[in-house]
Amino acid sequence: MNIKQFEDKNLAHYSYAIVSNGEMALIDPSRNPQPYYDFAKQHHAKITAVIETHPHADFVSGHLEIHNTTNATIYVSKLLGAEYEHQTFDEGDAIVLGNITLKALNTPGHSPDSISIVAIDENGKQQAVFTGDTLFIGDCGRPDLREQAGAITAARADLAKQMFDSLRNKLMTLPDDVLVYPAHGAGSLCGKGLSEQNSSTIGAEKISNWSLQNMSEADFVKELLADQPFIPKYFPFDVAVNKKGADTYATSISKIKKREPITCAGCADSLNSDVIIIDTRPHVQFKKTHLKMP
Repeated sequence: MNIKQFEDKNLAHYSYAIVSNGEMALIDPSRNPQPYYDFAKQHHAKITAVIETHPHADFVSGHLEIHNTTNATIYVSKLLGAEYEHQTFDEGDAIVLGNITLKALNTPGHSPDSISIVAIDENGKQQAVFTGDTLFIGDCGRPDLREQAGAITAARADLAKQMFDSLRNKLMTLPDDVLVYPAHGAGSLCGKGLSEQNSSTIGAEKISNWSLQNMSEADFVKELLADQPFIPKYFPFDVAVNKKGADTYATSISKIKKREPITCAGCADSLNSDVIIIDTRPHVQFKKTHLKMP
């Protein structure tokens, strides 16, 4: 079993490729599929499965494009209500990948349709768990993103209670030496206290992760709901896009209109006043050099 972690630093997002005996599965792939194609070619592997742990709110996934390009099967929970061709993947279901097995666990809490994936080697040993946005390193997923988005909506307090159960009765029951591979790290808005570490073990998280400590459900819910960061307005939009499946990356990029840089105040008059401008520079640089509009 060969596990490769890919990182999108701008989104603090982790995705994964798992290779066994010439077959490759992807978990929570990013928008641009090329790095996964390159990795598959490097390892002489065929992408046969793409697994989404949930419909992501913070980025658009490349799962549908990868399916259309490679004919790999997309696996998601039946609760997601996916509008693209897929195979349901819920508790009790398993995927045979080369010499290994990938087993689904329903782990609601961040969203009602969240799953985690346990990787089991050829000897039957549980080696790793891919926890999506359920269990992070040092934290767990926020429960307040699906009150108005997705096939199933749920109040944050109800999802917080489901998270309490998923962590204790699903993930914490795994052996202590099982590797934990989350979908996000520090900087993501899908949690409030994520570690800079990109992986851990169940045993280490039992010791250091606040959300796995001994406490009542009421105390857990109170702590989880407190001080969550703001919810960007595009989050519900992304959930809807991922539920449907996005256009190809190249097609979407080609639709973006480009023009020469605007370098003087008078030049701003040439801009279309109906176009929304998003300046992505660091705020310090923006304050020094931004173009004042008339």
